[in-house]
Amino acid sequence: MQLPFDGAISNFYKHDAPDAVRQAIETAHKGDIINPLYPYRERMDRKQYEDHLYALQIELVKLQNWAKATGARVAIVFEGRDAAGKGGTIKRFRENLNPRGARLVALSKPTERERTQWYFQRYIDHLPSGGEIVFFDRSWYNRGVVEHVFGFCTNEEREQFFQQVYPFEGMLVREGINLCKIWLNVGRAEQLRRFLVRENDPLKQWKLSSIDIKGLSKWDAYTEAISETINRTHTEDAPWTVIRSDGKRRARLAAIQTVLQGIDYAHKNEKAIGQIDNHVAGGPVIWDA
Repeated sequence: MQLPFDGAISNFYKHDAPDAVRQAIETAHKGDIINPLYPYRERMDRKQYEDHLYALQIELVKLQNWAKATGARVAIVFEGRDAAGKGGTIKRFRENLNPRGARLVALSKPTERERTQWYFQRYIDHLPSGGEIVFFDRSWYNRGVVEHVFGFCTNEEREQFFQQVYPFEGMLVREGINLCKIWLNVGRAEQLRRFLVRENDPLKQWKLSSIDIKGLSKWDAYTEAISETINRTHTEDAPWTVIRSDGKRRARLAAIQTVLQGIDYAHKNEKAIGQIDNHVAGGPVIWDA
């Protein structure tokens, strides 16, 4: 089978990955959590996960019905390292919602025209209208991390972003938009293990990009950029919820719980939502490299 990018991920794993990362992957069994900083050693029991997910998805349907009835607007921003589980988490949010009112926004790189516009301009058209829930699979935070790491913006442009994002998000909140920001974080060995799975699975190879490949050697640069971005943009109006996503099941539940707990919708069942695992989800203090 022809591997994408001429097997660049496998080559990185064999020749360039840190020894500790390679050893963690080599010695792991299926289902093991290989990030030593993650609070659990094994993934969550499937039955427990599916039962809780079902209850949470019922609450999401209630949330959508409430938004449609009241004209409420909900915007959920998903950020995180490559392979942190953004797409899979968003899928669990949307799979039982009416797609007409639960829209996904995953923008490609800016066009030549968009590069001449105010940085936030191309995102504004995608903000929710009355009754809509919008999921941003990456967002305006590209400037804080990816663009900075790869030199797609200048330091001055990035600093201007930091100066403008606080009033921008403040305006959204004061306009009445329910804004939720979720940062999914994954350990280095687990990220590489997921990349290797994608590389060898014809049904998942489409998820890989040249940025993913180039980013393999830029872990430390990403770490520095992420840390600064989270800390500088965690505000009272628009706080971050950081979720450790080495365990996908726990991460998905925590993400849905975060959104449901943050909005006062009709017929809310607090017992069904349950308590968020604060070992897995919390503020910037829970973020680790």
